[in-house]
Amino acid sequence: MNKDHKKLIVLFSIVFTLSVNAFSQGLQEKTVVVFGAKINYVEAGDATRPTVILLHGLGGSLANWATNTAPLAQNYHVIALDQIGFGKSEKPMLKYRVGTYADFLDKFMSELKIETASLVGNSMGGWVAGLMAIKYPGRVQKIVLADAAGIVPGNLNEADLYQLNNSTRDEIRANMKKIFATPAWQNNETLVDQFMTGRVTANDGGTINSLIDSIKRKEDFLNDRLGEIKKQTLIIWGKQDGLLPVADAYTFNKGIAGSELLVFDGCGHVPQFEKAADFNKAVLTFLAK
Repeated sequence: MNKDHKKLIVLFSIVFTLSVNAFSQGLQEKTVVVFGAKINYVEAGDATRPTVILLHGLGGSLANWATNTAPLAQNYHVIALDQIGFGKSEKPMLKYRVGTYADFLDKFMSELKIETASLVGNSMGGWVAGLMAIKYPGRVQKIVLADAAGIVPGNLNEADLYQLNNSTRDEIRANMKKIFATPAWQNNETLVDQFMTGRVTANDGGTINSLIDSIKRKEDFLNDRLGEIKKQTLIIWGKQDGLLPVADAYTFNKGIAGSELLVFDGCGHVPQFEKAADFNKAVLTFLAK
């Protein structure tokens, strides 16, 4: 294994063990009570500047933004949170759906006395951002949809959905090949075990299964509501995303009037990590307009 690949693997382990302590910036964890549940979050940057909220995807945590928080905080007040049921936030026994996350985000912003913010969401987090722009438009300035969920799959296969709740090494190996375009991240057994450890310690399997059930019920999908999104929107997608096809990016782009689309080649489902420098530059340029 060459030196560059070793560096990539170290970076992967930082971001995807679902550990908030992975933040090299040394950000202090904070909690706020939202609808009776403790929500874990970190913030960086000058609080007098416009706020940007980072929303992770299914089975993720605020640590998924470890490569983005500091660069964005140079110009903005940045908040990354563990959404309810994930990371170090509490995991109440709810019937989770994306609408739940929009309601929690609205209340989260109220508790922190944030009137409006730009939202940057990856995967399920992008779905939440899109629904927020529809349901609570007064809360939203701009949105960035990074390989966002929210488009009804052409073939809604239950077996594929349950693969999202990784519980074996084989499932993790299969998903890593869908998530990443970089071979060094697709094919490393050390990372498989690290990912498995993250799945166990996160203790969010019940949350994921509940969300999978919501997807099966086709709740909160955005297909027929994209025209209701009136906020400036940047869509970023990995061309080799094996979970959510790049065709979904064009669906979002066509449905959201005036939206911008960037497709990164050599990139999978998590462009904020796999193409971090390009991602950060694109988001900063978009937010500055």
